[in-house]
Amino acid sequence: MIAIVDYGLGNINSLKKAIEFLGYETILTDDESIIYKADAIVLPGVGHFKDGMAEIKNKRLDTILKRIKNQPIIGICLGMQLLFEHSDEGNVEGLGLIPGRIVPIHTSQPIPHLGWNLLKSDHQLLQCDVYFIHSYQAIMNNHVVAYADYECQIPAVVQYNNCIGIQFHPEKSGEQGLAILNQALKGGFIND
Repeated sequence: MIAIVDYGLGNINSLKKAIEFLGYETILTDDESIIYKADAIVLPGVGHFKDGMAEIKNKRLDTILKRIKNQPIIGICLGMQLLFEHSDEGNVEGLGLIPGRIVPIHTSQPIPHLGWNLLKSDHQLLQCDVYFIHSYQAIMNNHVVAYADYECQIPAVVQYNNCIGIQFHPEKSGEQGLAILNQALKGGFIND
């Protein structure tokens, strides 16, 4: 069973359908006992980092997520960014599950970074076009598994311990996006 974390700022319906299409049972929840029993936890998200962290803290989900060590935690879009230590969007601390911080995208290209862009990676599954929509990005570091060029390098998939961050929307990225989501649910892209 896949627990989709319900904190009020998620791209829930299309993501839930995509995970179920892959053959998994899902539950939308903020219940601690259900989250701990899940095979994997998905932290979705759209919107502002500060609002997302406020809702997570209000429901005490930060404490719950920080205790998870064995199951994969997959953050998608804003959910990925919330996994990091700090964001310049609202100047607020994140969950701190992945080292690094979130900063505005610095490019002369249009912001938000919107639409299809090619992933670059050593991992064959992560060499495809995927659908992005975001104005902030993680800083490149050694936990980046795939990135996209947008006149700057934008981390697109990161993995650290049991946490996997996906900046783009795999549920809106066709068959390749679904394959990437499935691999993340199975534990990620390192040593697979």
